[in-house]
Amino acid sequence: MSIRELPMRELECFLVLSEELHFGRTAERLYISQGRVSQLLRALERRIGVTLVERTSRKVALTDSGAKFCADLRPAHRLLASVVDEAKDRARATPTPLLVGFQCAFYESIAKAVSAFERNNPDSIIQFKELPLGDPFSDVLAARIDAAVCLLPVAEPQLVTGPVFSRQQQTLAVATGHPFAALPEITAEQLADVVMVPVWGPAPEYWRQSQSPERTPSGRPIQTRAGVSTVQEGLMRVTTSNVGLLLCRASAEHYSRPDISHVPVTGLPESALGLVWRADNENDRIRRFAQSLAGALD
Repeated sequence: MSIRELPMRELECFLVLSEELHFGRTAERLYISQGRVSQLLRALERRIGVTLVERTSRKVALTDSGAKFCADLRPAHRLLASVVDEAKDRARATPTPLLVGFQCAFYESIAKAVSAFERNNPDSIIQFKELPLGDPFSDVLAARIDAAVCLLPVAEPQLVTGPVFSRQQQTLAVATGHPFAALPEITAEQLADVVMVPVWGPAPEYWRQSQSPERTPSGRPIQTRAGVSTVQEGLMRVTTSNVGLLLCRASAEHYSRPDISHVPVTGLPESALGLVWRADNENDRIRRFAQSLAGALD
């Protein structure tokens, strides 16, 4: 007999009946009817092929076979119950994960928020997933993660935007041999004089236009070549294809390399990060993490 075929309810009923020797009290302990106690007992006796309990108008007693079966069964049942209880205890002691996705660099403010959250919520732990540069929302919209730290803007009606932080001037990453590399800064209009590498991915059009615009503020077209889905891919293009890549100042510092220059760009909206989550997936742990992030920013 496999473990799936074990008549657990029948066995439990028999063990309680062997203690109570009374069908009424057995039914009360198991929260079932007396008739159901009789059904379970008869089913177990048919399964084994022997009478386990003798019942008269005046008393209920175990047969010799029933007493032997009870003596053999009880230690095994007690051991099985203890295994289940220990598993429950381990489950209660295991922190519940909160899965948070993030784009770009892992900022100090995020690290502080994670530390504060786990310190104040020992029953929870943060797990991380790096998000593709060109796909900030798919995982959180599909509930594959609980929340995401992603580049703004966010205009998805299903998503809630929590703390917004890391507002940064945008910079242009170019190879050190590029004509713009030695300039102290450039204007957004000068992007029309650079071949840019766009961000590829399923991100909404409004978001992609924010990260890699096709036109300058005055409407001049910006040339593009190829496309990338990660910052590292973009930096490889910068060094090998004489193209430019827009990055926020913090990411520029994080991904600093001797063969790349990061030139500040004026006239573009600031880059910013925000914590987002699905409105219908909001729970107390997400709210507490948002509070931890807001506290770390303060």
